[in-house]
Amino acid sequence: MENGSHPFYFYLTMYKDQKNFRYIYFTLVLILYLVILSMNTLIILVIFLERALHQPMYILIACLSVNSLYGANGLLPKMLADLLLDTHAVSRPACLIQILVIYTYGSYEFTILTLMAYDRHVAICEPLKYHSIMTTRTLAIMVAVALLCPLCAIGSNISLTFQLPLCGNELRKLYCSNWSVVQLSCVQTTLNNIVGIITTVVTVFLPLFFILYSYIKILVICQRNSSEFKRKALHTCLPHIVTFVNYSIAVFCEIIFSRYELPDVVAVILSLEFLIIPPVLNPLVYGFNFPEIHRRILLLLTSTKISMTP
Repeated sequence: MENGSHPFYFYLTMYKDQKNFRYIYFTLVLILYLVILSMNTLIILVIFLERALHQPMYILIACLSVNSLYGANGLLPKMLADLLLDTHAVSRPACLIQILVIYTYGSYEFTILTLMAYDRHVAICEPLKYHSIMTTRTLAIMVAVALLCPLCAIGSNISLTFQLPLCGNELRKLYCSNWSVVQLSCVQTTLNNIVGIITTVVTVFLPLFFILYSYIKILVICQRNSSEFKRKALHTCLPHIVTFVNYSIAVFCEIIFSRYELPDVVAVILSLEFLIIPPVLNPLVYGFNFPEIHRRILLLLTSTKISMTP
């Protein structure tokens, strides 16, 4: 029997009206899941197998793909199951684990993009010092910090949510979110709100400002140099800028949905955008805009096809 203030199960109510189209939605989500898995795994394999791509810029692209797989696996398998099942319950511990995975995925996207912006900043603004600054040891430390800081910040926020007594167990979501659970609280959530604001500043706004600062510095340097220099700088920075703008818009949409009541169709689209669009878009952006990756993907696919031919 469930305790009223600490329900063991949450129920995701946005699946209730999907019964007539559940198999269509299941098929679409499954195809999307397979696309995300295959495209990001391909990027990771190419960068891992090719020693020529063992450079900071490409390693960070691989980190972005690993994070895409991490976020997709935190959401889509459960969603596929919920689309087929008649009950859409999730245990409290599983719900909080999903929140941790989804929120750290979102934060890691920003921190990895921050490292990519710093890498491009050093490469363009300090080209002679690039190899002495962006060493393997430095990159490893930066990646470790980029992973541990969001984990600690978000983990502390979720631990406070876990302790809240709740007056309900229905979440108007397709997946678990921290704000949805906090809204069910029977007590004041001032501390949760304060910690949530601090966590957002640390994991979203600080990386955001650093990325903007880096690209402004790059823009200033480009204005002082030749058109050929500008063209090369734009070629290396454009994929990162596209990824950054796309993800920033997606996160903004998620924030809007989590705080305001919206029609169900709009709510579903906005709530899923930051979890689905970047993992699909990122491999396309980097696979097609970096000739080194594009060429090696074609070589890998061609060699695989030849080896499978009788």
